[in-house]
Amino acid sequence: MRDAKWADLLRQANNGHRDAYIAFLKQVAPVLRGVIQARSGGRHEDCEDILQNVLIAIHEKRHTWRENEPVSAWLYAIARYKTIDALRKSGRSRTTAFDGEEAQVADDNVIDPTAARDLDVLLTRLDDTSAAIVRQIKLQGLTAEEVGAQLNMTPGAVRVALHRAMTRLSAAVAEDDPETANQKAPT
Repeated sequence: MRDAKWADLLRQANNGHRDAYIAFLKQVAPVLRGVIQARSGGRHEDCEDILQNVLIAIHEKRHTWRENEPVSAWLYAIARYKTIDALRKSGRSRTTAFDGEEAQVADDNVIDPTAARDLDVLLTRLDDTSAAIVRQIKLQGLTAEEVGAQLNMTPGAVRVALHRAMTRLSAAVAEDDPETANQKAPT
């Protein structure tokens, strides 16, 4: 019901009806504020800044909304991306409340710059073919069939090679872990 009303207002706004546009923004702003607060867990002032950026993006991109698709999904996507952008720019992680206490949750979209270097060092422990298979399947998301075609291997052989490579990598990580090494040392 709400989505149909928003769609009607945005359709009118896109046809030049100023009052419909004002009514549309007044109705969606409180809902978007709640979405932003839930996603960011931030202070009220931060959420208001993000909301303003979302409303500007809606204004600039309102012509991109497809009238046969739900308005709410389009709005929520804009709010989600603007919230992520704001958190990334501020270098913050999301904060989520659990039973009245706040706990920091790592931002899914922030990549640890040392992770790629560590992975490259770890992959040097594998032969070139195994390292290529791990990179292509686990990092690039290719299928065993696609990798097999590139490496002139059957998909089954690629899956076996991947399993063996991952086993070797797990063993290498366990060797490098001081706690694991101490547990294995004879007493």
